[in-house]
Amino acid sequence: MADLVRTRQILADLVAFPTVSADSNLALIAYAANLLSEAGARLSLHHDESGTKANLFATLGPEGDGGVVLSGHTDVVPVDGQDWTGDPFTLREADGRLYGRGTCDMKGFIACCLAMAPVFAARPLARPLHFAFTYDEEVGCFGARALMDELAQAGVRPAAAIIGEPTMMRIIEGHKGCYEYTTEFRGLEGHGSDPDRGVNAVHYAVRYIARLLELAEKLKDRAPATNRFQPPWTTLQAGRIEGGAARNVIAGHCVVEWEMRPVQAGDADFVKGNMQAYIDEVLKPAMKEVAAEAEIVTHVVGEVEGLEPVAESEARRIVSELTGLSEAEVVSFGTEAGLFQQAGISAVICGPGSIEQAHKPDEFVATEQLAACLGILARLGEKLA
Repeated sequence: MADLVRTRQILADLVAFPTVSADSNLALIAYAANLLSEAGARLSLHHDESGTKANLFATLGPEGDGGVVLSGHTDVVPVDGQDWTGDPFTLREADGRLYGRGTCDMKGFIACCLAMAPVFAARPLARPLHFAFTYDEEVGCFGARALMDELAQAGVRPAAAIIGEPTMMRIIEGHKGCYEYTTEFRGLEGHGSDPDRGVNAVHYAVRYIARLLELAEKLKDRAPATNRFQPPWTTLQAGRIEGGAARNVIAGHCVVEWEMRPVQAGDADFVKGNMQAYIDEVLKPAMKEVAAEAEIVTHVVGEVEGLEPVAESEARRIVSELTGLSEAEVVSFGTEAGLFQQAGISAVICGPGSIEQAHKPDEFVATEQLAACLGILARLGEKLA
């Protein structure tokens, strides 16, 4: 299949761009823009405040509302500390698998879209077909948030979006939200031999985490009876804690990085309200009794709403027709799909590869998955013509 050969070539190029979220994605965006421009697409490029990252939005077919969006994020997670067989940023093929950082999550889908662009362009499309490639999904979906504002300001109103996160080409119609925070504890350093004369930020951070764990248990009782998620309740997790200078020094500073994955909006309010009350009524007064300058500050990294399953979804109907699948599932991992839904765009998730390979060393996507994705995209072109 010529499209699969072309997809492999493009994927090799995409993987070679080390678009870890902490770094720029501009070289990849320029590469994708060039391919789409060669296919005749109309391009729109928007940079973030730093000027080092950008969203690319491109359109084939007629002007107007009611288009279909093919959406993917360009950033990847770091490879630091992972044991890779080869260079993570050089595509390697073995036993029908294509290895490299981002092959699965989610440059494989982007490669398919770019490979199919000339095929789409050759068809008399009756509806607009959009390509949306964003930045910083892995660290808070910042690019997709900006994209929704950009589309609103430009008056572009697509009807449906297919987000190509790895689902083994199954249809996903719902996922939990993903709320991420960093809570900072500022105490008062001192000699470890007299702990009452200081404010140990690590100790207060541990008490804070303990409270999070208490709420995590209470959230299990709040799970909706008809919930299809696994686990069916909102989850809480403290993923990282860092603070202190030495074992014999009262820790003057500590940070806790934690997340919440709500199944319903009320759970997020429940957690945030309880934690703020615990800070204001218990932790902070005790800290300030010793040091007036002591403080606890929570920084919002990102609050991305979930994708809510709905009775009528044009995106689900389109992908069901393309795949021949009648059933749609829900997952616990987060994507940008909820942001499209919030913007009034019907959204569904369907893409090549397995989420089980994402973020791991020797990440891969199977060539048969890419072939399946190309087949579905080809049928989409026929449907829109």
